[in-house]
This record gives sequence, structure tokens and C-alpha cells, in this order.
Amino acid sequence: MSGLVYWLDMAGVIVFALSGVVLACRKRMDPVGMLVLAAVTGIGGGTLRDLVLGVRPVFWVNDPTYLWVIFATVALALTGFHYIHRLSRGFMPVADAFGLAIFTALGTHKALELGYAGSVATLMGMMTGVAGGMIRDVLAQRVPMVLREEIYATAAFAGGVVYVLLYAIGAPLVLTIGASLAATLSLRLAAIYWQLSLPVFAWVRIRPKPVDDGKEAVQKAKERVRMIRRARKRR
Repeated sequence: MSGLVYWLDMAGVIVFALSGVVLACRKRMDPVGMLVLAAVTGIGGGTLRDLVLGVRPVFWVNDPTYLWVIFATVALALTGFHYIHRLSRGFMPVADAFGLAIFTALGTHKALELGYAGSVATLMGMMTGVAGGMIRDVLAQRVPMVLREEIYATAAFAGGVVYVLLYAIGAPLVLTIGASLAATLSLRLAAIYWQLSLPVFAWVRIRPKPVDDGKEAVQKAKERVRMIRRARKRR
């Protein structure tokens, strides 16, 4: 693994681990809970990726530095607990977006370097980016963002596709990673800032239309599947 990829991977672990710490603080967890959320967020996605790709042992077993980085992140967070707890609620989505972008690019890179097809690499990039956050949210009893209407997995998919395309034409590593990061970040941050979301589909009950005399016709209410868009909050 080149120096660039390695240090980006470490940066992603720190950012994701910190987002786990922030969520643990808001859920009033003890230091063990903070460590668990930080660990599953920081290395959970990469662990699942390596297990699916058959990489043995997984990356953090070969290089325990990842574990020490997580321990250090939690320790520093405990030292500055007062400041961590008061972080704006806008911090975690932005930090999470950076972690998502980094892990998506590096997960895609690893799968391609192992010789897997572009479609598989894109999926592995998405898994690396979203799986850790999913485990974190489930442990914190929160619906994962990837299962809501948030533009989250979509942003990871876009970043993975950009990486695969540039890799296929032999673009330099720095350009390939940078373009992938930009694609994922631009989509995710735009979705956060402008409150963009994907439409959801739900069963809705349609009341019968009233007749001329103002009374409702004697009919059963109909149920239909309708596309519903999330209303934007005023800033």
C-alpha cells in the first residue's frame, strides 16, 4: 500500500472514530461505549470488505496501528470531553461525509488492486464507506442514514464509479483518488447543505371524492403507492 493510500486510510479511521465518539456522547454512553462505537465506525466497513474479498487476516490484524489510532482518538476525546460534547450537530454529518469519501475511494482501490471487476470494486467501496456507520447507528439505536432517504449510499456509489472509470484508463493514483473524493463529497455535502434527499414510496389512503351535494360517495377508500418527497426545513 502506497504512502498516500495508507495515510488517507488513517485519516478516514480518525474521522469515522470521532463521529462514533460524538454519537456516543449524545447517547450518554460510558468510555467503553465510546470505544466500541469508535472502533466499529472506524474499522467496521473495512473489516467486512476484507472478509467478503477473502483477505486473511483483515487489515488491522496485520497492522495494529489502526487500533492504537482509535484508542488515541477516544483518549483525546475524553480529555476534551467538554468540547466534544458541545460540538455542533452539523459537525457529525460533515465529518461522516469526509470519512465516507475516503473509505469509498480506498475500498474501491483495494478491490481493484486485488484484481476484481469494476462492479465488484464499486460495491466494495460502498461497503467500506457505509457499513461502519450502519453498525454504529444500529448499536446507538438509530436508523442508519443509508436506510433513510438521505443521499448517502448514492454518493458512495458515484465516488466508486468515478474511481473505477479513471483506474480503467490508467489515470495517475493521485488524480483517481482526488476525483473519487470530490465526487462523493460534493454529492454528500450538497445533500446536507440543501437538504436534498431521494424520494420514498409509501402506501397512502385516498378518500372518495365528494358528490355534488357535498357528501362523500359511498365507496371504500383506495390504497395506492405514492412517491413522497421530504419537505425542506427553513434555514
